Amino acid sequence: MKKTGFKNIGLIGRLGSTRVVDTLKRLMHFLSERHYQVIVEDQTATVILGHGFQEANRKMLAEICDLVIVVGGDGSLLGAARAMAKTGVPVLGVNRGRLGFLTDISPDDLEEKVEEVLNGQYIAERRFLLDAEIYREGEPIGTADGLNDVVLHPGKSARMIEFDLYIEGQFVYNQRSDGLIVSTPTGSTAYALSGGGPIMHPKLDALVLVPMFPHTLSSRPIVVDGSSEIKILVSTSNTTYPHISCDGQTHLVTKPGDVIYIRKKPHKLKLIHPVGHDFYDICRSKLGWNSQPSNY
Repeated sequence: MKKTGFKNIGLIGRLGSTRVVDTLKRLMHFLSERHYQVIVEDQTATVILGHGFQEANRKMLAEICDLVIVVGGDGSLLGAARAMAKTGVPVLGVNRGRLGFLTDISPDDLEEKVEEVLNGQYIAERRFLLDAEIYREGEPIGTADGLNDVVLHPGKSARMIEFDLYIEGQFVYNQRSDGLIVSTPTGSTAYALSGGGPIMHPKLDALVLVPMFPHTLSSRPIVVDGSSEIKILVSTSNTTYPHISCDGQTHLVTKPGDVIYIRKKPHKLKLIHPVGHDFYDICRSKLGWNSQPSNY
């Protein structure tokens, strides 16, 4: 007997991988045998010809599904998260990528773990996302959002960029560097970690701002309240057009004099984990921490 309200289940898969296709076919067979309504994302459907299930774009999946299962790596889930957060449909990840901080079901345990989730045995988390908005001469010219991070960087240029940073309206510093990473706790184990930022537990309501190769030894990551408004003024002294990237997938181009606002989105992603999910165990596994406690 089902203990959840899951009935319509959406499937999204990373393109270009035969392993992903194989896992998706297993999921389709497993779900249809149990009489769930399966809806396949339209782009995913292009690599599974003749599957026989309903197809829909991501916006429609977010509106009609009770659960969306993403097969791929963390990048695949990041893309789905931005589409699913607005309606609050829960998202479950099956790992067919590399690290798998977000997609935490192994293909070896696929049917067992998915069945547990469908029977109501799961852990649900709420992860917040960020909105980035660019203003030029007082007018908005572009927006993007991200679950992991918003990154200001030089784009294709190898030159440093200059900018002013404000947090909650207060001036923090003027900096020349390769850019700035503004990361959520979810993204603290991604690009921000490689830039020297701290690992933050996903339940924290905080942001970390990580300078990228700053032209001063005193610049260090700053952790601030998650509801803080971040303002970045792109200095008019720049001779290049810095870029804004969200989750490394959405890109906007700024010009000298533009102002960037980064704020928490009003809608959160509902992320589903199997029972037994342990953030620190994932860190040990993915980051190579010592896995054996001392014996005292």
